[in-house]
Amino acid sequence: MVNSPVIQSFFDEQTFTVTYLVGDPATKEAAVIDPVLDFDLSSATLSTASVEAVLAAARDGGWIISRVLETHAHADHLSAAPVIKARTGARVGIGAGISVVQQVFADIFNAPDISCTGAEFDNLFADGETFQIGELTVEVMHTPGHTPACISYRIGDAVFVGDTLFMPDYGTARADFPGGDATALYQSIRRILALPPETTLYMCHDYKAPGRDTFAWETTVAEERVHNIHVHDGVDEGAFVTMRQDRDKGLAAPRLLLPSIQVNIRAGQLPPPEGNAVHYLKLPIRPPEVVDWM
Repeated sequence: MVNSPVIQSFFDEQTFTVTYLVGDPATKEAAVIDPVLDFDLSSATLSTASVEAVLAAARDGGWIISRVLETHAHADHLSAAPVIKARTGARVGIGAGISVVQQVFADIFNAPDISCTGAEFDNLFADGETFQIGELTVEVMHTPGHTPACISYRIGDAVFVGDTLFMPDYGTARADFPGGDATALYQSIRRILALPPETTLYMCHDYKAPGRDTFAWETTVAEERVHNIHVHDGVDEGAFVTMRQDRDKGLAAPRLLLPSIQVNIRAGQLPPPEGNAVHYLKLPIRPPEVVDWM
């Protein structure tokens, strides 16, 4: 008989992100998926309050955290992976496609310290690869589209889908980031929705769709196939791609996009300190075409 994971969720309303503590009840080994490091943009101040709650729950439950699993290089929150690694010795893993994302953003931020090979991470997962959390088998599904590096983690009848899908009443992820692709996103979603109907899907975000009073982040394959407003079974690839591309044109950049990407492609580490021992995050500036004041 295959063990089912014990799953505890932690919702950060500041970034609308869900972090998961996923454990094997037989061995008490656990992983943390998509942990949040709190960041106040106006003061450039970091806090570990969110991840401390996860670590406290692990201590209280007797869980031994052996892995931190990132679904992708997030553009809306900073990763707390280094905090967990420092406290527990956990290995930090992400999809092998992170090297593509690093290559794009190392150039944008003029950051020669970035390896562009994914070497900052302890594990680079390929599509179809499996690994263990205690007696739980984790299957990696490459689900690109939102970014080229996105992966989902399938553990028994649970799948942690990252930003590929949202709750049925909210739809799907944007596909306009560098390397994003609406066609690839549709194909990734159909792959997820080909899983057994009773499979539980765990979202990385929820934004409380209009008309809904509470946040939610758990649904099923069956619910998504019938009710997802962007990609239910009646929506074909062409219609989805047209909708997604048109919708993405009107979306603003995430509030923490620039700081998040710089940190997360470094496996949650800050950029190296400069000569005054201070860490800095960069803001690439795009001047107007006509500049008479520079």
